[in-house]
Amino acid sequence: MPSQTNEQALEAAIEKALTGSCTEDRSAGGDVGDPAGAYRSGKGYWGNPSDFNMDLALDERRFWDFLETTQREEVDKLRKDPQHKLKVMQRLDRLIQKNGVLHVLRNGLDVDDARFTLFYNAPLASSSAAVKERFEQNQFSVTRQVRYNRNKPSQEIDMVVFLNGLPLATIELKNPWTHQTARIHGIKQYKTDRDHAQPLLQFGRCVVHFAVDTEEVWMCTKLNGLASVFLPFNKGHNGGAGNPPPAEGFGHRTIYLWDEILARESLANILQHFVRLDGKPNSSLEKRTLYFPRYHQLQVVRKLMAHASTFGVGQTYLIQHSAGSGKSNSITWAAYQLIECYPSREGVPGSKGMDAPLFDTVIVVTDRRLLDKQLRRSVKQFSVVKNIVAPAMNSAELKAAMESGKRIIITTIQKFPFIVDGIADLNDRRFAVLIDEAHSSQSGVASDKMNEAMGGRGDEVEDEDVVVAAMERRKMRDNASYVAFTATPKPATLEKFGTKQADGTYKPFDLYSMKQAIEEGFILDVLGDYTSYKSYYELQKSIADNPLFQTQKAQKKLHAYVQGNEITIKVKAEVMVQHFLDHVVKKKRLKGQGKAMVVTQNIEQAIKYFMAIRDLLEQMGAGFKAAVAFSGTKRYKGMDWTEESLNNFPPEKDKGSSDDDDFIEDTIARHFDKDEYRILVVADKFLTGFDQPKLCTMYVDKKLQDVKAVQALSRLNRSAPKLDKKAEFLFVLDFTDQAEDIKKAFDKYYTTTTLSGATDVNVLHDLKNTLDLVGVYEAAEVALFTEDYLRGVDAQQLAPVIQLGADRFKEGLGLSDQEKADYKVKAKQFVKIYAQLASILPYSIADWESSLLVPEVPDPLPAR
Repeated sequence: MPSQTNEQALEAAIEKALTGSCTEDRSAGGDVGDPAGAYRSGKGYWGNPSDFNMDLALDERRFWDFLETTQREEVDKLRKDPQHKLKVMQRLDRLIQKNGVLHVLRNGLDVDDARFTLFYNAPLASSSAAVKERFEQNQFSVTRQVRYNRNKPSQEIDMVVFLNGLPLATIELKNPWTHQTARIHGIKQYKTDRDHAQPLLQFGRCVVHFAVDTEEVWMCTKLNGLASVFLPFNKGHNGGAGNPPPAEGFGHRTIYLWDEILARESLANILQHFVRLDGKPNSSLEKRTLYFPRYHQLQVVRKLMAHASTFGVGQTYLIQHSAGSGKSNSITWAAYQLIECYPSREGVPGSKGMDAPLFDTVIVVTDRRLLDKQLRRSVKQFSVVKNIVAPAMNSAELKAAMESGKRIIITTIQKFPFIVDGIADLNDRRFAVLIDEAHSSQSGVASDKMNEAMGGRGDEVEDEDVVVAAMERRKMRDNASYVAFTATPKPATLEKFGTKQADGTYKPFDLYSMKQAIEEGFILDVLGDYTSYKSYYELQKSIADNPLFQTQKAQKKLHAYVQGNEITIKVKAEVMVQHFLDHVVKKKRLKGQGKAMVVTQNIEQAIKYFMAIRDLLEQMGAGFKAAVAFSGTKRYKGMDWTEESLNNFPPEKDKGSSDDDDFIEDTIARHFDKDEYRILVVADKFLTGFDQPKLCTMYVDKKLQDVKAVQALSRLNRSAPKLDKKAEFLFVLDFTDQAEDIKKAFDKYYTTTTLSGATDVNVLHDLKNTLDLVGVYEAAEVALFTEDYLRGVDAQQLAPVIQLGADRFKEGLGLSDQEKADYKVKAKQFVKIYAQLASILPYSIADWESSLLVPEVPDPLPAR
């Protein structure tokens, strides 16, 4: 018999790994014995689809077996009522509908005078034998082919993982061997074919939903039709997305999901210490947000805990996680769990015995007030003792907070040198110090104070310099471990916090690369449309005499800029504004909300640019405004200017509350988020740590070097799925730097940067001619499709036109697989190059624009 490579084979493999046997073995009368699977606790816990109550989203048999086995006395209190089981389940259902399944798992269930525990927590190293025994009584189970839909009773979910009868995760399986993938078909199935109004798929009923194949895993915590957001749950491979082959050489690339993540102890750990339901407690469940860790977040916290418990206090760790990695959540999870980190053995350095936590206090160093709130909310969910978070800005406050029982202490980068002093003085205490994104710049008064505190280090101080200098100035004691989170570590930071290799070099303790973040879609590749001014001018010049293109006044401005003896800010400002109007505003980038940042050399230049751009926008009647951001006061033309006096923002009717989850604390950032402000002029402020997903264009008139280049240009890379933000919408025009210098800067953090000189416009002509000759489409069909598309006809009317080309591509032209693949590559090249050049050049070639409207033809490789 040939190998089974379908979804059912994958189901069987997962079930057998989790329970010790699979449905096929049992139905064939095979000897299952006493299964040794991950869910075994005296017996194998495989589920029966017939035990699932689709109205209550509950495995009734497992639920009642767990209660009768573990809490018979509580059940006996209710037996006098013949309908006691129905009463309990209806009460459970009402609580889950209101608060979610996570609430009842953590808080239990009260019914009349009975009190039920629905999940026994996993033991800590210091836990008693009774706690360990109770955990073993949990019934983790997995059920295949679960019929969940009351309206379509035959519709099934491939697999559901339960804990004591309550659903934790649903799983839809796909198999690439049959041309079905999790990324495309699994996610689509959840979005379009699965009714999220049914109890099992309602928000909060399950903790997570997985789309899985043999290569990748994707997850979602809130199913909402086409609006469902699926995140990758993959390890990463070769610095990018995906998963590596199994280390043992056996199994699928996604074997870690069922061997590692879905194991009993792992699931319990995730439920107890990671899954978080955010939002105001009095808000409806639908308005709240459920956080399930991505793989790299789960992995880095677990790695930290394992290393600390083994090697003790006095360690340094560098966590190099790219933008888009969710560092705030990673830091929050790490902070809470490190206060419960116990030594794994006797004699661990810095430990006070097996029954005492390794760290007395966790200090979080951050300038993000939202992280403070997030920590407080998380501790309320995870910890029995609630009031354990406090701020501290000096060594005295640090000591006072510790004496009052605070376990997690928040401080700022600016106060970090004083906290280091306090740590050294309190040498009888053990600390874990988590440093958040140590690289943003300080300026003005703050910079002066930091220079003074550090003994003087020049005009500009960066957080990263503050951290390293403070640790060098005061000899590091062995009573603290330091964990630095940053996307772009400087060499000094890498040496101070990194892990030393045999050859003397240093590497991060954990890496989530820029490449992986881009490939997984969390950030966009800002280098795809980086253009130096030299390249920009060459492109404009290449079409000056070409009758196929229309010239505009902007090109004359460009010529004046390059050829003129005096390069003025006013001329460059005109180039910027005209480009922004033509390629962002008129094209309604980001659903008409696209914004730009102008990066200038210093504050005085920022003021000049702002005034020039402000005047231009008024003259042109643009309908939107510019803003300028800088710290402190700057004297210019005999007057003292601040960002407040220059911007002259109108009074705000409702500034919100600092308790609001979406409140933007900084005044400039808050106003710039509004539709009326589209261009932001900066010098140093907002070049780091500024997350504005509506930014899609940047104009640079500042020398950017090394890490500053990466930090500045990365302001554009935040994804915005709701605004349909794509990499081809990004554009950087750099008046100062050279493409090669920018490429070198990015190469340190992302190994596949793609920067080059000016693109030859004629490449598009060559590609177009090649595609025309194949004969997949006819000119008349393209014209018909374009006309109907722009008239907004029903998609059903467009489909037959597309199908003509698709049929020719598949069979009608007799193309080989190689010819089909070659055609598709060239079609994608045309679209990509055109999209890049369209950010620069004002085209007027109608048939090029028409070609971009035609949807991509199907995959050229036939099913086998």
